[in-house]
Amino acid sequence: MPACHLEPEDKRAFVGAVGEELVRKHGKQKYYNPSEIRRAAEIRGYPIDIHCWAYCIFATPEDFQAIHQAAGEVCDYAAMKAQVLAELSTGGTFQWLDVDLSWLEWPDINLSSVFDWFDFT
Repeated sequence: MPACHLEPEDKRAFVGAVGEELVRKHGKQKYYNPSEIRRAAEIRGYPIDIHCWAYCIFATPEDFQAIHQAAGEVCDYAAMKAQVLAELSTGGTFQWLDVDLSWLEWPDINLSSVFDWFDFT
């Protein structure tokens, strides 16, 4: 199992805690500087080997890639972000009212393209 593996409920708690810390220190932003993300995770007591989950949510795609290239790692920003957002939006013990997630950049979904494959004629 990779070092950065987290169970969905742990990932939700981690992303919520780091996000709360970032908003508390820096206000609501679309993206945060990697050093701000790292510091927020450290303040909340999380080990460095799982920070990649915070980078995929709070950093720009370019910063995410730069961090992983510098470390000699290959991680898929879009896949990781999609996984985290899917886990944030489903079941478990996570309660939407526990954490203000309004600062998250939720992906734009074009509903008309969802049905492009279906021929209605």
